[in-house]
Amino acid sequence: MIHLDTSYLVRALVPSSPEDAQLREWLSRETPLAISAVAWAEFLCGPLAAHDLSLAAAVVGEAVPFTADHAVRAAALFNAAGRKRGTFVDCLIASVAIDEDAHLATCNPKDFKGMAGLRLVDGP
Repeated sequence: MIHLDTSYLVRALVPSSPEDAQLREWLSRETPLAISAVAWAEFLCGPLAAHDLSLAAAVVGEAVPFTADHAVRAAALFNAAGRKRGTFVDCLIASVAIDEDAHLATCNPKDFKGMAGLRLVDGP
C-alpha cells in the first residue's frame, strides 16, 4: 500500500513528470494507492482544474478518514520532532500512513524526516 502526499499527487498530474511515470507504473502493477483525508483536503485547496480533480479521485479512491487515534499519533510525532512550525499537517498525514502500514510517496522527504514508524517511497 502506498499513500500519496499532496505534493506527490500534484506533481503526478503533470504529464511526463517523473511522478506521473511512477504513478502509471504503480497503476499498471495494480499497486494499492490511497490518500489520507488530510492530504486530500490539502489537495482540494488547489488551485486545480475539474479534470485534475476527477482524475485524482479515480486514482486514490475514497480518502482514508482521520481518526482520534491518528490525532494521538500525530501529536506524538509533532512533539518528538520538536514542535517545528509548519510540520503539523505533515504529522497528520504521516500518522494515517503509519496506521495503515503504508509507505508514503512525497516530493518533500525532508518534511517527514525522523518521523518514527514512517516509511517513505524512494523518489521516482
